[in-house]
Amino acid sequence: MPSHKGRCLRSLVLAVVAFLTGCAQKGYWLVHPKGAIARTEWHTTILDVAVMGSVVLVAGGLVAAFLWRYRAGGKSRSYDPTFTASLVIEVLVWGIPLMIVGYLSYFSVKSVFATNPYNPLAVRRAVAREGRMNEAFTRRADPAGVNAIDPAAHPVRPVRVDVVTTDWQWVFIYPKQGIATVDELVVPVRTPVKFQLTSTTVVNDFFIPELVGEIDIMPGMRTKQGMIASRTGTYHGYSDDFSGGGFSWMGFVTRVTSPARFRGWVRHVQGAKDHLTDARFTRVAQPTINLVDKIRHFSHVQKGLFDHVIEQVMEGRVYRTPLAMTESMTKPMKVRLIK
Repeated sequence: MPSHKGRCLRSLVLAVVAFLTGCAQKGYWLVHPKGAIARTEWHTTILDVAVMGSVVLVAGGLVAAFLWRYRAGGKSRSYDPTFTASLVIEVLVWGIPLMIVGYLSYFSVKSVFATNPYNPLAVRRAVAREGRMNEAFTRRADPAGVNAIDPAAHPVRPVRVDVVTTDWQWVFIYPKQGIATVDELVVPVRTPVKFQLTSTTVVNDFFIPELVGEIDIMPGMRTKQGMIASRTGTYHGYSDDFSGGGFSWMGFVTRVTSPARFRGWVRHVQGAKDHLTDARFTRVAQPTINLVDKIRHFSHVQKGLFDHVIEQVMEGRVYRTPLAMTESMTKPMKVRLIK
């Protein structure tokens, strides 16, 4: 018959194995930041967890030590029933927490300014750092400065993307390029990206864990966000707010490419036969659980479409959800494809 110790050990091993089944490197997006904003937020998270974890460990250790020292039947003779106050204890009890709060507040404020959606300091720093690296590389490749280029005369121009969320898709509009996509965001690497975001229906969250933190998107309102990606690759973006029947499938692919490949992609989309006018957008924005025809491209986007969407929402335009999309999701799913 197995001993009590053996049963406990087996139970512990089974518990560890059960927890390990939830571990997958693919899903650890937050711990592998590939952008300045995500990296800043991850570093702040590590700092907060480390400091607060230290507080918990120290407090727990002191509680255990006092329980052991002053336990019933203990041999400690240092207990003084006449004790009333101690300046040292007062300084420690109040001073250390105040220092911790001040320390965390300082770095929290720095993080807030660094990731401020309307003017992220982390993006500006990343651009400046990239400029210094390019300048150093140019000096090594051209010591005489024959082909030197003034960085101030050739600044990195940000890419503007207008983001519109519907039920349950993402529409990305590139005003300067005159193109739009559905459920696909493509940006050049090491280039600032400025987002304007709004919703046609309910509140959603724009979130690309490896590149930029989440931000609310509200109907009839204009939200801003900024980011810069440090590595090429394909990343997963999604909404972080429950928004109805199709929420679970409301994701989009984010592709970070080289500037040359980005320009080639823009030319490819500019050749798309489908145009995005207001009438076409009204059809695209109808509640849709899109599982088959996920990515679509549009050329010749109507000028000022993003502002027009906001105006229409403010004037009361409603995109009604069919009853079939609000019924039990255990029934066979009805998928509507927009032609």
